Amino acid sequence: MAHAAPAPSRMSGTRIGSAAKLAPVLAVVYGIWAAGINRHAGPITGMNVLFGIVTGVALGVLYLAVLRLAPRLPRELRAFAWAALAGGAFGFLYSLTGVSILRSAGHAALVAGAVACAVFYRFYTSED
Repeated sequence: MAHAAPAPSRMSGTRIGSAAKLAPVLAVVYGIWAAGINRHAGPITGMNVLFGIVTGVALGVLYLAVLRLAPRLPRELRAFAWAALAGGAFGFLYSLTGVSILRSAGHAALVAGAVACAVFYRFYTSED
């Protein structure tokens, strides 16, 4: 009885393609959220809109970079890359509220640790 090797999955390219479609939505939501926190309930100004656009574009570019780079990494580094993105994004938003940088970094590290554990578990259980 001959055993055949599993056929390569066509889903890997589809997952990246569908996840890349999420980048503009993620960037817009993050930019609006950051601009809303940054204006501190004041009026909407041109600089506030520009801040939101730049922040959203930066997160979108980082998201796409991790999305393209991560499949080439081993699962530990891949989980660390997603955790660094999530922790950094959360820490930046939290720092806009005016808290100390130490508190912001601590909360970002907690978020990054939780994301790292969850993503590593997902990669570990779903890979061959």
